[in-house]
Amino acid sequence: MRFEREEDLYEPVKTFFEGQGYEVKAEVRGCDLIARRGDETPVIVELKTGFTLPLVLQGIDRLALSDHVYLAVAVAEKPARNSLWRRERRGILKLCRRLGLGLLAVHEGNAKAPPLVEPLLDPLPYRPRPNRKRQTLLLKEFAHRVGDPNTGGQTRRPIVTAYRQRALRCAALLQSQGATKAAEVAKLSSVEKAAAILQRDVYGWFQRVERGVYRLSPKGEEALQTFADVVASLEGETLR
Repeated sequence: MRFEREEDLYEPVKTFFEGQGYEVKAEVRGCDLIARRGDETPVIVELKTGFTLPLVLQGIDRLALSDHVYLAVAVAEKPARNSLWRRERRGILKLCRRLGLGLLAVHEGNAKAPPLVEPLLDPLPYRPRPNRKRQTLLLKEFAHRVGDPNTGGQTRRPIVTAYRQRALRCAALLQSQGATKAAEVAKLSSVEKAAAILQRDVYGWFQRVERGVYRLSPKGEEALQTFADVVASLEGETLR
């Protein structure tokens, strides 16, 4: 059974809630589905053939009527590789969780099996748990980055991180000095972790000449041109 209209989702979702002892009615005061069990708070479900912004906005609006609001989304038997559901499922779950919305995946049926309603998320108040590790990394990057070398939303060149700034200083030193020992690069460039940067060679900018000695690669030469403004702004700075 292929879900072509929102109405196609109604019967599977109705059956799902009736199986849990709810009385279900459709199109009550603009809500696609209302489920009620005794004197409990009513459950509101909004139906869509795909996850969309209008569906999310509908769900947020329904939270003024009940704390128990579900978004029911049709899921194809074989979702397209570039479908939003397939690409962003984790992000969709995170969004719904933050908004306090429940989420039901309504899987299409076939000749052998009827449509299946899969509850992915219950509507609960969102209580964020701070991620101390990510916060520490954020503050560390902010503290170690010299100046403000990027523009918010930029796409024309890679983001200049504190690590990239250190690597650029090493590259600039090798460009002017030629093949140099790693310890000397650290001393002359004022980059304390120069040896590790040269050894790891994350960007492919450095070439090992012999044990502990490095020179600039053609890719490194290109990088110095691309980030010439950044290199100029780093002069005189000690990078940790």
